[in-house]
Amino acid sequence: MIKSMTAFGRASLDFPEYTVTAEIRSVNSRFLDCSVKIPQRYRAAEERLKSQIKAEITRAKVDVSVSLKAPTGLSDEPALRVNLPAAEQYIAAARLLSEKFGVENDLTAAELVRLPGMLIPEEAPDATDEDYSNISAALAAALSGYSAMRASEGERLYADLSGKLDTVRSYVDKIETISSGAISGYREKFEARLRSILADTGTAPDPDRVLTECAIYADKAAIDEEIVRLRSHFVAFREIAASDEPSGRKLDFLLQEMNRETNTIGSKAQNSEIAHLVVDIKAELEKIREQVQNIE
Repeated sequence: MIKSMTAFGRASLDFPEYTVTAEIRSVNSRFLDCSVKIPQRYRAAEERLKSQIKAEITRAKVDVSVSLKAPTGLSDEPALRVNLPAAEQYIAAARLLSEKFGVENDLTAAELVRLPGMLIPEEAPDATDEDYSNISAALAAALSGYSAMRASEGERLYADLSGKLDTVRSYVDKIETISSGAISGYREKFEARLRSILADTGTAPDPDRVLTECAIYADKAAIDEEIVRLRSHFVAFREIAASDEPSGRKLDFLLQEMNRETNTIGSKAQNSEIAHLVVDIKAELEKIREQVQNIE
């Protein structure tokens, strides 16, 4: 069954040291374009997470965000410690300037911590294999909800595409009916025109000549092959959409073939009713094509 390229998934898993939250969202793309946002400490897990995503998704622009939060507060950012030796030097410098130049010593603690070098980040401990396993588990849970959303949206897309394809098929049926009577109608019009031209000469139309002209017209205007190929494409469309393989590109190619056959019908069939139906078919195929752009 077809799957949408547009979806969202989110999951949070609690562990003794922290809670891991993974979010995944995607939009349409011609290829698989995956980006992962993860705290620097766990950057080594990025390629592993991308491989996990590629196992589930073949085409889309995918954005993944992973965050870790300890029960008591933030853990994504490294802890900070105060550089006391630097603080003593800043305070001494402020006192010296105040005494020497007679200016007010208004240095506050809030101003002091903003000075360069006052806050030093603590080195975070190295990430462990357990950390990577926990992150991977959170992503797997997010992917589960994400995949369910893609499948649900895919079902709605298929229902819409199926209805539009039925509409196209009904137009093709009408074209076939109109085309089947076009040759006999052409013969009657051709003979009537010929009799009108030959009326003053008293000559009757040559039956063999009439048949030859009708045969030439029938050969030029015949659209049986195009109709057969269109119906074959309809069957292939449903088979591809029902398969478990990614189908977006195949369906897009099939739509190009349907458009080609439709254009050929329009150029061959010199009939106003068929011309109008060709326009209707192309309008429906364009609607289908727009929807197919959402399919993986």
